[in-house]
Amino acid sequence: MRGEKDLTLGERPAAGRMGQGSFGAVFGGDHAKHGAIDHERPAIGAHAVARERDDGLPIAPTDWKLQVSTPELYRAIERLLQSAAQVVHAGDPDREGQLLVDEVLAHARYRGPVERLLIRDLSPEAVRKALGALEPNEKYRPLSDSALARQRADWLYGMNMTRLYTLLGRAAGYQGVLSVGRVQTPVLGLIVARDRAIAEFRPRAYYVVAAEIQAGGEERFRAFWQPPGTANLDDEGRLLDPEVATAACARVLGKPGHVASCTQDKKTQAPPLPYALADLQVDAGKRLSMSAKAVLDVCQSLYETHRLVTYPRSDCSYLPEGHHGQAREVLAAIGKHAPSLGPFARKADLTLRSKAWNDKKVTAHHAIIPTPNTSPASMNEAERAVYALIASRYLAQFYPPHDFLQTRIELELAGERFVATGRQTLSAGWTVLSAEREPAPDNRDSKPEADVEPANAIPLLPLSAGGQVIVTAASLLNKQTCPPKPFTDGSLIAAMCAIAKYVTDPSAKKILTEADGIGTPATRAAILETLFERGYVERKSRAIVSTPTGRDLVASLPDVATTPDLTAVWEAALRAIHDGRHSLDAFLARVNVQLGTLVDQGRALGRIAVTAAATSATAPSSAQETPTRRSALAARRKNPRTRGRP
Repeated sequence: MRGEKDLTLGERPAAGRMGQGSFGAVFGGDHAKHGAIDHERPAIGAHAVARERDDGLPIAPTDWKLQVSTPELYRAIERLLQSAAQVVHAGDPDREGQLLVDEVLAHARYRGPVERLLIRDLSPEAVRKALGALEPNEKYRPLSDSALARQRADWLYGMNMTRLYTLLGRAAGYQGVLSVGRVQTPVLGLIVARDRAIAEFRPRAYYVVAAEIQAGGEERFRAFWQPPGTANLDDEGRLLDPEVATAACARVLGKPGHVASCTQDKKTQAPPLPYALADLQVDAGKRLSMSAKAVLDVCQSLYETHRLVTYPRSDCSYLPEGHHGQAREVLAAIGKHAPSLGPFARKADLTLRSKAWNDKKVTAHHAIIPTPNTSPASMNEAERAVYALIASRYLAQFYPPHDFLQTRIELELAGERFVATGRQTLSAGWTVLSAEREPAPDNRDSKPEADVEPANAIPLLPLSAGGQVIVTAASLLNKQTCPPKPFTDGSLIAAMCAIAKYVTDPSAKKILTEADGIGTPATRAAILETLFERGYVERKSRAIVSTPTGRDLVASLPDVATTPDLTAVWEAALRAIHDGRHSLDAFLARVNVQLGTLVDQGRALGRIAVTAAATSATAPSSAQETPTRRSALAARRKNPRTRGRP
C-alpha cells in the first residue's frame, strides 16, 4: 500500500512538477516526496574500467561501474531513498527511461520494494489511472537490460573503432580524432554517397509533347502526349528521341480528336497529424530555413523556459484521448501566444475528433502540441515561428477534411493518346490555416522539378466521352534530367527516419522500418552537429555536403561501418533481450567477437590517408578521454541532446 514514505523517482522536469502538484492534490499524503532526475542535471554516470595500450585493441571491459556525476543531486536522492519504504519508478516508459532510474537505485543499493509507474500522459486523470495500475518493477528488468545492452555496445563499438582509425590516421600524419559511431558514420556514408551521385551525374535530354486543346464548349486546357511503349524511352518512361517528338507534334497540330474517357474522383485529405520532432524539424527546415539543432533548441526553450509546448523529443504524432478535453484551454493559449492564429482558434470545431486522438498509438511520449499555459511569454522571432507551426498543426485537428475533385481526361488525337489532369477544391477544410496553406519550398530529397510533367494550373471541367476537341497548338518541350539534390537538415532528418529505403537486405529493411530509422528524436540533431564538429561535413547555403576528410574516412572504412545494417542486427538482438529470448552477456560477447574482426581488418591497412579537416579536435591519449559514446548517464544527462547518442 502506498503511504507517506513512498518516493516517486521521475526523469523529466515535468514529472517533478506533477509530483509537487497533481500527485499531492489527487492523493493527499501519498507520494508526498518526489525526486526528479532532470535531463539537464546529471545524477550519476557509468564508467568502464579498462586498461588501454596502443596495441590493446579491442578494448573489452568486464567490470562496468557507476559513478556520481553531480554529487549534490545524487546525495539528495540518496537521503530520500534511505527513508523511503517503497519507490515508484516513474521514468519514461521506454528503454532509456527504464534504465535511468534503475541505475540510480542500483548505485544507491536500494533494496526495498519498487513499483513501476507507466505514464504517457501527465494530465491528473491519466496519472490517477496509471497510479492505480502499478506493476512490480522487476517485470521490466528485460527492458532495462536491452537499454544497457545498447548503451554498452555503442560504447564498445565507438571506443574501439574511433581509437583504431584515429591511430591509423596518425600513422599517415593526420592529427585529429577520426570518430566512428554506429549511427553517425552511416549518416556520413549517406551524405558521401549522395555527393558522389551528384558528382558522377551526367544530364540527359528528353522531350515532352504538349497540345493546347479546345473543346466544343470553348473549354481550353493543355494535354500531354503519352508515347507508345515502342518509342525510345528511358526506365522512367521519358522520350529520348527528338525526331519522334517533332513528328508527333506535326501529326496532331490542327487535327480534330475526341474524348476517350473522363473520370472525376472526389478525394478527401484528412488534417495532418500533430508534429513528432522529426516532422517538425523537416517542416521548419523547409518553411523557416532552420537547422535541425536550431529547431530542437527552440523547442527546448518553448518547453522548459516558456512552458508553452509539451515534451519535444517525441517520435509520436498521436495524442492521448483524454487530452481532447482540454482543447478549449489550449485554443485559448494559442490565441494569446499566436495572435495571427486567433481567428482560426475561435472558428475551430471542438466537436471534431481527428485520428490523432488514439491511446493505442501513443508511445513513450505523445505528439508535440501547445500547452494550456496562458501566462505572458516573451518569445523571440524563432520561438514565435516554431510555436506557430506547432499551434497550426494542433488547430488542424479541429477543422474538417480538405475535399477536392481529381479530374483525368484521356484524348484520342490523330491516333495518339494525350492526357490532361486537373484538380478542383470543393471544401478548403483545414487548409485555410495559413501555415498549412502556404506552399513550402520543395523537398530537397524529392524528384527534381524538371522531371515532373507539367500540370494544368486551373481546374478541368468534366467532358463527355466521345465529345469532339481540336488541337489549336502543339509544342515540343526540351527537358533535361536533373541530378539528385544535396541533403539539407530537413531532408537528412527525413532520410534518417526512413533509412530503410537505403537498405537492400529485406530483413534489415523490415527492422529499420519498424524501428523508425536510425538515431532517436533526441539524438539526430546532435549527430549532425558531431559531423560538423569533426570536419566531416560542411554547409553550402542550405545544403549539407561532405568534406575531403569525411570522404576519405568513409573510403577507408568497411561497409558494415558506413551502412545502417548494423543497427538492424542490433535492434533484432535488443528485441530478443526484451522478450527474454537473448541475454545481455551473450549479446555483448557477439559484439566483442565482431569488434575483434573489425580491428584485425583495420590493422591490416597499416595506415589511412585522410585529408586534414579545416578544424579538427585534438586526439585524446587514453580510453577514458576517447569515447564517442560513454556508457554513462553522465553523458546522457549532461546534455539532453546526447541521450542514447551513438
